Amino acid sequence: MVKTKLVLVATLLITTLSTIAAPPAEEGKAIFTSRCTGCHNVNKMVVGPALAGVDQRRPIDWIINFVHSSQKVVKSGDPYAVALFNKFNKIQMPDHPDLTADNIKSVVEYIKVEAKAANQKPAVQPETKQPNLITMILSNSALIATFSVLLLLLFASIVLLLKVKQMQRSKNL
Repeated sequence: MVKTKLVLVATLLITTLSTIAAPPAEEGKAIFTSRCTGCHNVNKMVVGPALAGVDQRRPIDWIINFVHSSQKVVKSGDPYAVALFNKFNKIQMPDHPDLTADNIKSVVEYIKVEAKAANQKPAVQPETKQPNLITMILSNSALIATFSVLLLLLFASIVLLLKVKQMQRSKNL
């Protein structure tokens, strides 16, 4: 009984901390990867436009409205939306009314981070001995902090469970 409650509390604590520690760009990456990559890339035109700099081309409210219902914005006569629709062969972007404004803002944050990272990547030198080596960058610090906290909580949970088990054994003797 006590063991089950402890496991439940530890799981709840870990889940809560991992959602609190996740930066908006990480949420945006998950959404972008699952919903946008079929038609968009941050830096390359695919079926739809490259999205780097979208926050500089259009206000965030416009982006939110367009993501919720691109055809509604096109049918309203918005010149930018109409031009975009025509430029990409009148292919309709799927509506995403289930995404909140914060979800869409997190996708825009992810796009900004990716665009900036692409502009800062050094050219690969042919003499590089380990071309697939990923160096540690500051944007990984939140991930590292979250991972460290989760490991610490896991360790504390295991120690606590062992102490509870030890107390249960001593009562049975």
